[in-house]
Amino acid sequence: MKAIGIVRKMDELGRIVLPVELRRTLDIAERDTLEIYVEGSAIVLKKYRPTCIFCNGNKDIQEFRGKNVCGKCRKELAADE
Repeated sequence: MKAIGIVRKMDELGRIVLPVELRRTLDIAERDTLEIYVEGSAIVLKKYRPTCIFCNGNKDIQEFRGKNVCGKCRKELAADE
């Protein structure tokens, strides 16, 4: 992990502000969804990108019955019917 020298305080509701320079660098816009997970003793924020439940691909994703499925897997599923 790379330290970038930015320190922020958490407010009373548990919120922090990501600096605009960091958001621009990482292509994070207002209302983007971030994935939060723990790695050892670190909290990691990652821009959420939905992936296919079958192949983990991230192109042409559509939701089907609450699950994300890519175009390639949808074609394979349709061919199996």
